[in-house]
Amino acid sequence: MIKNKKTFTARLLQTAIMLVTLSSATACAHDNTLSEAEKSQGWELLFNGKDMSQWRNFKKPDISDKWQVNNGEMQLTGKGGGDILTKETYESFDLTLDWKISIAGNSGIFIMADEIGKKIYSHAVEVQIIDNERHADTKVASHLSGSIYDITASPKASHKPAGEWNSIRILLKDKMLKVWQNNIVTADVTIGSEQWNTLVGKSKFKDWQGFALNDIGHIGLQDHRDPVAFKNIKIKKL
Repeated sequence: MIKNKKTFTARLLQTAIMLVTLSSATACAHDNTLSEAEKSQGWELLFNGKDMSQWRNFKKPDISDKWQVNNGEMQLTGKGGGDILTKETYESFDLTLDWKISIAGNSGIFIMADEIGKKIYSHAVEVQIIDNERHADTKVASHLSGSIYDITASPKASHKPAGEWNSIRILLKDKMLKVWQNNIVTADVTIGSEQWNTLVGKSKFKDWQGFALNDIGHIGLQDHRDPVAFKNIKIKKL
């Protein structure tokens, strides 16, 4: 029996810190890996926590050194890194990843991207990444994180403050597009449907030739001149 209350309290605190540390270490150990169940289901890693061998810059064969791997994270460390995309293209897929944006930062996830247009976003659909509280481009609901940029608006319940990790899932099958942010549905729409065409007609993309018309394309990550980090990037072809 411990008679000294201060000693007892100190030991409790020490134990609590140790448990938190172990829990954190365990969580990190599972980052950028596939479980046996995921492997059997056909999931693939697009980032192994060690290198970016499955990525390259838009319209370039290699990748800028501004994109770096640190502590198991794929990080854009400063402006000038350029937009990047997967070396492989995808048609129907289930994509999951975690992202963390810097204070007042902005970025995005592109799907169905090609290299025909001048920019990676010329024909691609973007799922927004942004600091919802501080960035200037947050006056429109469809510009908040988890939204299909300028097309559908994510609910506030799906948002987390800048500096915290967020989870995204993007499911695209036969043009049916569904997005979750932090396990909350942020978009559910069929590309090319009457609903979709109405939404696009009210957006900045209404006169963009070729927008969202690709049946197949790259997954892309945006350089919006702000530091951003990604991990646990996984995809399953459908």
